[in-house]
Amino acid sequence: MSAPTIILNHTQIAHKLKRMAYQVYESNVNEKEVVIAGIRSNGVIMAKMLKKEVEKISPINVRLCEVSIDKKKPTNPIETTIPLSDLKNKSLVLVDDVLHSGTTLIYGVKHFLEVPLKQFKTAVLVDRNHKKYPVKADYKGISLSTSINENISVIFDKMDCKAVLD
Repeated sequence: MSAPTIILNHTQIAHKLKRMAYQVYESNVNEKEVVIAGIRSNGVIMAKMLKKEVEKISPINVRLCEVSIDKKKPTNPIETTIPLSDLKNKSLVLVDDVLHSGTTLIYGVKHFLEVPLKQFKTAVLVDRNHKKYPVKADYKGISLSTSINENISVIFDKMDCKAVLD
């Protein structure tokens, strides 16, 4: 078995997140507050990093929301650290690290559609282009066509973040 291929290194991930932060700011330039909701666990880590970048470049107050979705059974109840009622008429960005089939993201989107949002966007670091649901990433670090048998993992380590293909 060959060693995993690094598709994004630490510096590249930092650049992708900074670019995505500018996109979030541009889409919400007139907003006072934006909610960035990260899907546990890597989506939360990425959401925290994106929040930090948005706050560096804009006056927008960014609230972080953690989203718990059972990735094996996405129809199970979804939990969030911010009650849905508190999100009414807010701008929300749902974040995950990798968009594989779209299952996790589509069930996350469905959950937030229960409340009227002002704006709803999605963000992923890597879009694999193997979707089985009609969901797209509004903000993405990289689009990568892979075979269905290949796997992409994102490792968020303070000193060495990377996205690998194995």
